[in-house]
Amino acid sequence: MLTLLRSVTCCCPQPAGEKDILIAGSKIYKIAPPGEIAGSPLFEKVVDCRGLTAFPGFIDQHVHILGAGGEQGFQSRLPELSAEEILSAGVTAVVGLLGADGVTRRMEALYAKAKALEAQGLSTYLYAGSYAVPPVTLTGSLLTDMTFIDKVVGAGEIAIADHRSTSPDACALVKIAAEVHLGGLLTEKAGVVHLHVGDGKDGLRVLREAVRESDLPLEMFVPTHTNRNPDLFRQAADYVRSGGRIDLTAGEQAGLTVPEAVRALAADGGALSRVTVSSDAGGSTPAGGAGKISALYSDFVEIIRQSVLPPHEAVRLFTENPAKVLKLNKGALREGGDADILVTDGGYHIKLLFAMGRLLLDRTA
Repeated sequence: MLTLLRSVTCCCPQPAGEKDILIAGSKIYKIAPPGEIAGSPLFEKVVDCRGLTAFPGFIDQHVHILGAGGEQGFQSRLPELSAEEILSAGVTAVVGLLGADGVTRRMEALYAKAKALEAQGLSTYLYAGSYAVPPVTLTGSLLTDMTFIDKVVGAGEIAIADHRSTSPDACALVKIAAEVHLGGLLTEKAGVVHLHVGDGKDGLRVLREAVRESDLPLEMFVPTHTNRNPDLFRQAADYVRSGGRIDLTAGEQAGLTVPEAVRALAADGGALSRVTVSSDAGGSTPAGGAGKISALYSDFVEIIRQSVLPPHEAVRLFTENPAKVLKLNKGALREGGDADILVTDGGYHIKLLFAMGRLLLDRTA
């Protein structure tokens, strides 16, 4: 299947001006000046994109695609996410995970849900585990999950500094990370340890100890929810300065909003290339609410509207940076890259969304 996007302003994420983008199958085949790609009867679709802007599709590395167990008893269990709500947020790739409930929500069901979303056009990946240590797995160990389960790219969300966690110490965290790291080496996967950080008094202490006491690569650890309160955010900013990666949670209101956190990190000289944003969509909250995947795109737009960052820098937090964390051929518009393309108008309203070359959302009518 060949699709041509004509005269679209490209934010790759680096600004590239107006271009034609030729999609062949699931890949971007060519990006060229307008008019350089000749018309052909082989083109199944030609889309006039004048006045529109193309960004990479968003990558959400923290999604409770099964819903969560709920924190007010069985009656508070949350529903599964649909492909439609994920795509409507401009998201073309997700990492599914379990949270506090690794008992009634199982890895087998998580895998099946990921396959269902894949059949609907999304790119899907998984973290093995839940809040608890030892982690729940499909095969009996993180190493064999990493080796034999195609979608498993790491462990998560392992909980620290949270009354709902099993309070792993640095030694336990290192053992988990060592399995994941070896699995990544054997399979050329990312090998990520995705850490839920709660409001507990320990903050990032256990992570700091694990990094200090091991020879494991710093970049494999990704603590998330790091904007949930001011004290944790101060620790996270220091962790970024030391070379670590952090993940902010979209839609946060009790702590620092994503625009506030990004502004503070940018002003502090924090390396924004090591900062990502995820939604925690489908995850339950102690107050009875749930994370919304729509918050991801809303925070992207707010970063721009509040003049925190220009569009080409803001979009990296949602595309290029998580792609580097997960070692995916995504997160940028480039020849040979996956054809995950988000097209917006001048007000950043989503008009088109391509996932692996398939047009899955069209709001141009």
